[in-house]
Amino acid sequence: MSDAQTQIDQLVKSNDIVLFMKGSASFPMCGFSGRAIQILKACGVEPRTLKTVNVLEDDGIRQGIKEYSNWPTIPQLYVKGEFIGGSDIMMEMYESGELHQLIAGKS
Repeated sequence: MSDAQTQIDQLVKSNDIVLFMKGSASFPMCGFSGRAIQILKACGVEPRTLKTVNVLEDDGIRQGIKEYSNWPTIPQLYVKGEFIGGSDIMMEMYESGELHQLIAGKS
């Protein structure tokens, strides 16, 4: 496992909710990352309990997360070590109520 993969693995396993995104929760750098943050806020996720990782700051992480999850796009959400998906999947799960249940049960 590369250094980036090891770092990603530690982040995913040591935080209840992790969002790999472009930018930060307070300043998303793309529309999909912004939407992901809004969905998490709508689910009641407190900013202090949310770990965000700005993939624009580290190219190793940016490429590594795609390999780690076998998912080609960013943002990527993990809840209790489980890969959930990107903003489209988050939106579908939010609309069905599934994401709120998942977060409420695991945070």
